[in-house]
Amino acid sequence: MIHTVPYRYGSVCVVAAPARTPREAWVDAGLRALAAGGPDAVRVEPLAQELGVTKGGFYWHFADRGALLAEMLDRWEHVMVDEVIDRVEARGGDAATRLRRLFALGADADDLLATELAIRDWARRDADVAERVRRVDNRRMGYLRALFGQLYDDPADVERRCFVVLAVFVGNHHIAADHGRRTRSAVMRDVVRWVME
Repeated sequence: MIHTVPYRYGSVCVVAAPARTPREAWVDAGLRALAAGGPDAVRVEPLAQELGVTKGGFYWHFADRGALLAEMLDRWEHVMVDEVIDRVEARGGDAATRLRRLFALGADADDLLATELAIRDWARRDADVAERVRRVDNRRMGYLRALFGQLYDDPADVERRCFVVLAVFVGNHHIAADHGRRTRSAVMRDVVRWVME
C-alpha cells in the first residue's frame, strides 16, 4: 500500500510494509493440511501457497516446521478439551445437564473429527504425539469422572460409563455398520440414554 506523507518541502510517497499473516492462520492451515493428508502434508511451502504469502512469513512466527507441529497439537488440545469444558461449564446446571450438553457438543464436532482422526493416526508412528493423545484422553476421562461421579457412587460403574462415552466419541466415525431401519443418530441417542441410566 502506498501512502502520501506530508513533508516540509512537499510530500513523499512511502510504501508501507505488507501486513504479516497472523500466526493463527499458519496453525489453522497446518491443521487443515493435517486433516487432509496427515503430518507429511504439513509443509511450509504448500501452506504459504494456500495463504497466498511467501515462506519468509512462516519463519517470522516459527523457528521451524517442528514448532508449527507442536503449536498445532496445542491448538487441538485447547479446542477439544479446554474450550469444550468451558462451554459445558459456562451454562451451569447439575451433572446430568452438563453431561447432556457435553454429548451434544460431541455430536456436533464433525468439522473437527478429521483433525482428531489424523492426530490419532499420527500418534501410531510418533511417541511424542502418542503421549499428547494420552494426555488429552486422560483429561477427557478426568472431566467425565468428575461429572459421572456426582451421579453414581460405584467407582467401577463411573469408570465404565466414562470409558463407553470416550470410546463412542473416538470410535463412532470408524464404524461403517448399518443399523437396520434405524439411523446412526437414533442409535447414538439411545447410547446417551443408556449411559445416563
